[in-house]
Amino acid sequence: MNDLTQHHSPPTANRWSWLVVFLAVAGLLGYGYYLQFVKYLDPCPLCITQRFFYYGIGIAALIGVVAARSWLAQRIVGLLALLSAIGGLATAGRQVWLQHLPADQVPECGPGLQFWLENMPFMRTLELLFKGDGNCAEVHWRFLGLSIAEWSLVWFVIFALFALRMLFMRKKVSA
Repeated sequence: MNDLTQHHSPPTANRWSWLVVFLAVAGLLGYGYYLQFVKYLDPCPLCITQRFFYYGIGIAALIGVVAARSWLAQRIVGLLALLSAIGGLATAGRQVWLQHLPADQVPECGPGLQFWLENMPFMRTLELLFKGDGNCAEVHWRFLGLSIAEWSLVWFVIFALFALRMLFMRKKVSA
């Protein structure tokens, strides 16, 4: 059998991998804030929700860097990252779906997050954050033909696959 399928590094060696994930999340969030505050591209409700899931992955990755010294800790951190990535996949997937709807099927634009927070119960605001509105269907930016939501979906897939790898990584087999 191939040595790569039987032997894996100890959990402490995974710190570098978690650091790369943390830096990737920091870069993605940083670019999102750049678009918001420098380019004045306001995030829609689904974009804001995706940011929370990026924070979840980033926090899990940071824990993986500083605290995950056992296989159990690695698996717990991997599970936290996976749950955040799945939440991000769901919200980014919904936004991509909204962006590809025919114009006559796009929901109407809502009044905005600030209005929701000030005038609606918290649970209703949360529901609206996950549902999105017509603002979420608008595409104001593309890179290599993909919208922000589509890139976000790609990144959440990458983070989910990484988290699955960490979750199911086997202990090093002694020879």
